[in-house]
Amino acid sequence: MATALSEEELDNEDYYSLLNVRREASSEELKAAYRRLCMLYHPDKHRDPELKSQAERLFNLVHQAYEVLSDPQTRAIYDIYGKRGLEMEGWEVVERRRTPAEIREEFERLQREREERRLQQRTNPKGTISVGIDATDLFDRYEEEYEDVSGSGFPQIEINKMHISQSIEAPLTTTDTAILSGSLSTQNGNGGGSINFALRRVTSAKGWGELEFGAGDLQGPLFGLKLFRNLTPRCFVTTNCALQFSSRGIRPGLTTVLARNLDKNTVGYLQWRWGIQSAMNTSIVRDTKTSHFTVALQLGIPHSFALISYQHKFQDDDQTRVKGSLKAGFFGTVVEYGAERKISRHSVLGAAVSVGVPQGVSLKVKLNRASQTYFFPIHLTDQLLPSAVFYATVGPLVVYFALHRLVIKPYLRAQKEKELEKQRESTATDILQKKQEAEAAVRLMQESVRRIIEAEESRMGLIIVNAWYGKFVNDKSKKSEKVKVIDVTVPLQCLVKDSKLILTEASKAGLPGFYDPCVGEEKNLKVLYQFRGVLHQVMALDNEALRIPKQSHRIDTDG
Repeated sequence: MATALSEEELDNEDYYSLLNVRREASSEELKAAYRRLCMLYHPDKHRDPELKSQAERLFNLVHQAYEVLSDPQTRAIYDIYGKRGLEMEGWEVVERRRTPAEIREEFERLQREREERRLQQRTNPKGTISVGIDATDLFDRYEEEYEDVSGSGFPQIEINKMHISQSIEAPLTTTDTAILSGSLSTQNGNGGGSINFALRRVTSAKGWGELEFGAGDLQGPLFGLKLFRNLTPRCFVTTNCALQFSSRGIRPGLTTVLARNLDKNTVGYLQWRWGIQSAMNTSIVRDTKTSHFTVALQLGIPHSFALISYQHKFQDDDQTRVKGSLKAGFFGTVVEYGAERKISRHSVLGAAVSVGVPQGVSLKVKLNRASQTYFFPIHLTDQLLPSAVFYATVGPLVVYFALHRLVIKPYLRAQKEKELEKQRESTATDILQKKQEAEAAVRLMQESVRRIIEAEESRMGLIIVNAWYGKFVNDKSKKSEKVKVIDVTVPLQCLVKDSKLILTEASKAGLPGFYDPCVGEEKNLKVLYQFRGVLHQVMALDNEALRIPKQSHRIDTDG
C-alpha cells in the first residue's frame, strides 16, 4: 500500500526540477519524464524490503508532481503561485474549464478576502527625526582680542534646532483609512507642536479624497481637503485646499498640481500655489534605471529660483547613488553634491555638501531605516571657506570607509552567518530527510546506471567520470571557508539519454539523487565527463541550464 506524503514534504519539492523538464514542457514531455522515473522507482522492481520502501516513497513523490503538472488547472495555479497556491481554500468551487487568466483573477479574489480578514492588524508607521547642529565655531573663530572669553579654547558645537514627526495609518475598510500624525519642533529655545487627523477614502480606481483636521499650540485649528484624480491614463491632478485659523484671522490656501507622463520615464509637473508664499512652478523629472534628472523653474513671492539636479545610480549590490544640483534665485545660489549607499537590508546612508551664497557651507547626513528617517544638517560656516568644503567632503568619506571596514562589514557578515545558521537549524530535519531520500535514490539507480554505461561505452558515447554539486571555494582570499559538495556522478549518469544530458533552468537540488548540501549559499555543478574517448569539463551555476556534450567543454591536453 502506497504511503501518503506529508504537506511539508510536498511543499519542499520543485515539481519541474524533480521531473527535469522545462516550465514550458508539453504534455508529451511530461509523460515521457514521468514514465522514465516510474520505471526507475517502481516498487515492484525491488525485492529488498528497505529498497522497496524507499522506491515506494519516491514513486509517490513523482506521481504527485505528475498529477499537478498534467492537469491544466492545477498546473496554472502552481505556475503562478507555487505549491502554497494549491493549498488555498476555495479552489474546489472553481470551474475546471477556466483559463490561467481566470484562475489568476479567482486567486486574487481569494487573496483579497484573506487580506480583509487581516486588515485591522496592519499599520504603516512613518517618522522623521531632524537634529540641526551649529558647528560654525570650528571655522569662524573670534578674533584674538576675544580669546580671553571663558571656554573659548575649544570650539563651541551646539544643537540649535530639532524636529520630530510621526504618523500611523489605520485601515478601517478596503476603501477607508484613518491617519494620525503629530510633530514637535524647537529652534534656539523656542518651539511648539501640532497634531493632525485625516480620513482618506478611495472613491474609485481613478481617484481618492482626504479630509484633514489639525491643531497646534503656535497656530489655531486647521481644516483641509485633498483630492486626487486620474484624468487620462497619462495625466493626473491633485488639489489641496486648507483653512488655517489664527489670531490674525482665517488664512486660506490652495495648491494644485497637474502632471503628465511625457514618455515611459519622464513626468512633467505644473504647480500653482495661492495663499501663504504664492508661487507658480514647473518641473520635468526623468527617472531611469541608471539616472534621475530634474529641472525646475519657480516664480513666486518671496522665492523665485531655477533648479537643475542630476543623480547617477550605480548598478551594484549596495545601490550606490551620486548626485549633484545647482539652485539659483533671488535668495542666492546653492551648489549641492553628495552620495548615498545601502548599508544593510533596510538601511540607506547618505551625505551631501551644500555650498552657497549667502548660506555658507553645510554638511547634511541622512539615514533611512525602513520607514524612519534621521536627518542631521550641520552648519559649518557662513562664509565660502575652501577648508570647510574640503573637510565636509573628505571627512564623511574617511569616517564611512572606516566604519564600513571596522563595524558595518563585520556586523553584516555576522548577521548573514547568524541567518544562515538559523536557516540550517530550521531545515536540518528536512535536509537530513532529503539526504536520505537522495542516497536511497542513488541506490535504486545503480542497476539502471550500469545498463546506461554499458550502452554508452559500446557507442563511445557520454560517460560521467565525476560530478560534484555544492559550494566550491576557488578564491584564495576565502581559504578559511569550507568546501561543501556532494558526489552526484550516479544521478547525472542516470539522466543521460542517447549520449546527451540536458538539465533545465532550475535549482539542481530538486533533481533525483540530489539534495542541498549548503542551504542559503551559492552552489555550482562541476562535471568531468568523457565523450568519444576525450575528457571534457564544465562548471555550471545552480539555476543555469546545462546541455552536454559540447565542444567548448573539451579539455586541452596539448600543454
